[in-house]
Amino acid sequence: MQIPKGKKIYFASDNHLGAPTQKESLVREKKFVNWLDTISQDAEAIFLLGDLFDFWFEYKSVVPKGFTRTLGKLAEITDRGIPVYYFVGNHDLWMQGYFEEELNIPVFHQPKEFRFNDKTFFIGHGDGLGPGDKGYKRMKKLFTNPVAKWFFRWLHPDLGVRLAQYLSVKNKLISGDEDITFLGEDKEWLVQYSKRKLEQKHRDYFVFGHRHLPLEIPLGDDSHYINLGDWIHYYTYAVFDGVSMELKTFEQS
Repeated sequence: MQIPKGKKIYFASDNHLGAPTQKESLVREKKFVNWLDTISQDAEAIFLLGDLFDFWFEYKSVVPKGFTRTLGKLAEITDRGIPVYYFVGNHDLWMQGYFEEELNIPVFHQPKEFRFNDKTFFIGHGDGLGPGDKGYKRMKKLFTNPVAKWFFRWLHPDLGVRLAQYLSVKNKLISGDEDITFLGEDKEWLVQYSKRKLEQKHRDYFVFGHRHLPLEIPLGDDSHYINLGDWIHYYTYAVFDGVSMELKTFEQS
């Protein structure tokens, strides 16, 4: 993708809309929609790196209610010809075509490499990558198992969504409550994962979400690891102007 002069690529992650309550979430959702409005003025593309919702499951003909402002704004943006790309997170593993069909947004279930101008980007949500985190990795296998999804789909949506929302907030393996402090570069497993990938092939930027911490760490060999933070505490995002990448905080006017 070649970025025209004056255009930019934007990245954001981890909104967790719907948590901890719909009322509290609505305040954050309005701020996020304002951000989408603002960046759409010069966006060449927008990357959302997962956990936009605190829970999302697509039944055959039902999706969780709410989030109308966000979904409507994303539809408006793609209708204007601005591409939006989505990477599923650990809270929205169960996307099955709604974003593609209704919003014209490609959805990726694994990290993917992109090239913008002369820079290479390795992009993903970040869950289940790198060493450790074995408890979550086992749980993810269960949640993505076709049989487990089939059984869950047979629950009435009122019961299934309520149960999933409860577990999403209460279960630390899912909620990520333990992932809100900097562990030190040598213990940051996504940093370790990026360094291993860098040994195989050079990338200028490794961009992830999931950790809920805005981080920018040099990896050596002119490569950088960037974590986007979240839209719960930090309201941070990254922007690439065709030459360099920068982490910013959205200050709503």
